[in-house]
Order: sequence, then structure tokens, then C-alpha cells
Amino acid sequence: MIRHIALMTWSEEATDEQKAAVAEGLAALPAVIPQLRRFNLGTDLGLAPGTSDFAVVAEFDSVADYEVYRDHPAHQAVLAERIKPILAGRAAVQVTL
Repeated sequence: MIRHIALMTWSEEATDEQKAAVAEGLAALPAVIPQLRRFNLGTDLGLAPGTSDFAVVAEFDSVADYEVYRDHPAHQAVLAERIKPILAGRAAVQVTL
């Protein structure tokens, strides 16, 4: 099992509508990428200073399944059209479970 975790920080100029569009676009991915075993996303609750603004946690059966997700045209479209225009910073890790 592979777990992918991505943390994103939005630019100061990012609007609430743009942030909602990111969540909406990402939430649609499990319906078109069957390799996603588990997929959670959410906005930071603001409970501590210095955190990221948004997180994605995805689980896959194999590295090959992760690569399908990573390279899938629907995922790439969300990245290019919704995330990158408001992205100030990103960190990601892939780990085995």
C-alpha cells in the first residue's frame, strides 16, 4: 500500500472561489481514477500557526497505481487549471504502509 500526502499553501491573492474550485476538482478524481483506494482532502482548521492551507491524502495498492493517478489527465488538469494558479508552496511525500 502506498500513501501519498500533499500539503499546499495558497497565495495571498487566492480567492475563496478559487480554493473551493480546487477542492471540487480534486473531489471528482475518485470517480475517474479507479486506482484511488482512499482519498481524503481538506482545508486546514487553523488550530496552529505555520501550517499549510490544504491537504490531500491518497492511498494506492501499488506504485504503479500511484503513477496512474499522478499522470492521469484529469489530475493533471486540476493541477494546471486550479491549483498552480494559486499555489504559493507545496510539499509532498509518498510512503509505504
